[in-house]
Amino acid sequence: MIRGFRIIIFATSLLLMILGICRASKVGVCYGRNADDLPTPDKVVQLIQLHNIKYVRMYDSNIQVLKAFANTGIELMIGIPNSDLLAFAQFQSNANTWLRNSILPYYPATKITYITVGAELTEAPNSTSALVVPAMQNVLTALRKARLHKRIKVSSTHSLGVLSRSFPPSAGAFNSSHAFFLKPMLEFLAENQSPFMIDLYPYYAYRDSSTNVSLDYALFEASSEVIDSNTGLLYTNMFDAQLDAINYALMGLNFKTVNIMVTETGWPSKGSPKETAATPDNAQTYNTNLIRHVINNTGTPAKPGVAIDTYVFSLFNENRKPGLASERNWGLFFPDQTSVYNLDFTGKGAIDVTTDGNATSSNGTWCIASSSASEADLQNALSWACGSGNVDCSAIQPSQPCFEPDNTASHASYAFNSYYQQNGATDIACSFGGVGVRTNKNPSYDNCLYATMGGKKAIASNATASPTKSSSSPQRSSGWTQHLLIAFPLFLLVPF
Repeated sequence: MIRGFRIIIFATSLLLMILGICRASKVGVCYGRNADDLPTPDKVVQLIQLHNIKYVRMYDSNIQVLKAFANTGIELMIGIPNSDLLAFAQFQSNANTWLRNSILPYYPATKITYITVGAELTEAPNSTSALVVPAMQNVLTALRKARLHKRIKVSSTHSLGVLSRSFPPSAGAFNSSHAFFLKPMLEFLAENQSPFMIDLYPYYAYRDSSTNVSLDYALFEASSEVIDSNTGLLYTNMFDAQLDAINYALMGLNFKTVNIMVTETGWPSKGSPKETAATPDNAQTYNTNLIRHVINNTGTPAKPGVAIDTYVFSLFNENRKPGLASERNWGLFFPDQTSVYNLDFTGKGAIDVTTDGNATSSNGTWCIASSSASEADLQNALSWACGSGNVDCSAIQPSQPCFEPDNTASHASYAFNSYYQQNGATDIACSFGGVGVRTNKNPSYDNCLYATMGGKKAIASNATASPTKSSSSPQRSSGWTQHLLIAFPLFLLVPF
């Protein structure tokens, strides 16, 4: 009987392990709001829905933002900032009150799946770091009382500065000076099946030592490999090397069951004069290759095929970020909601940087609604086009020439094409999160005339235009960058 029970336990464990490996990876976006020119939360949600983004990380629990995400199905990661750790750590009642006032009124209409307690504590004073685990425990206790502890996971985010060594990846080890809070945190994560959250930025390693670090290696473009001399594993990109350094650090402390989630990564599109790698081309290349890498469930050399949920930083340029110009230019979108560069979140599209969409003629093409798109996705895209997209949708109003047939697909086709022609008739201008398709057949009918490039002057902002004003992104302390560089013997990072 005991032997049979052990076999069942083993089989169950094996099944769970296999399911963990086969689970599809998720790609989300960080919604930072350190700016004074961002669109209202409801318009932000429309933009996110337009691009079929299903996972969003925010850095606080702003009520207006939580309300805007209600009934969208988008999964939210919300944050408790470092400045609030003392209150959450000191008294259980503070965590209970926060949950009761800031979360429960909006859940489950707003789909909250993670709460991050504190951020990058290795860059904060030790006194703050000591508060994070007690605060996490109090938040979990509050969730348990509300019977939400299995639906909402609690964790905290880290920079690569949490490691003392990260190259070769197999030598990855946590910095012993952080053991006082890191060990109990890892025990907490393992016990509650929560992920270890890490922010990875290959950009900084390249920026601070471009003569020793290959740009192709940082951009997932390397044609040769870096070899881990201890394991013989081959690395073709820095992202995997950094991630496996965390994997080995966790294994070194016997926390093999703790999964890793990348809560920030990205590349800036603009920088100071010395930040020559901060360009739209490089940002698009990095993020496009990153998304493909994650969605394809490639895993890492040390853990092939294992899902790596990843969040791209950031949704918008944020003009209030201090520091170098790059800090204010990590966004996928400008505050006016036009694209900084093309990015396909499906991981299937080709890289196609367009800095001047109006230079391309439509060449007798139109953009219409995909016949396979859902009603909800079409309605979201239609609402965006007629709102933030600046399309004149008067022709699809009652009694107007394009109102009939009165259905979402027909109205969306008219609006999609208007936006497409106004924005240079580029591929990205007909994307609409995958629900727009190009056609060579003129969709005009009766008195409903669909615009062409020459027939209607563009009035909307180009969705792929180059930046015309300074905007912004994340800030990392110099300590964060130093940890990144110390962790990598630079001569070993150049592919050979």
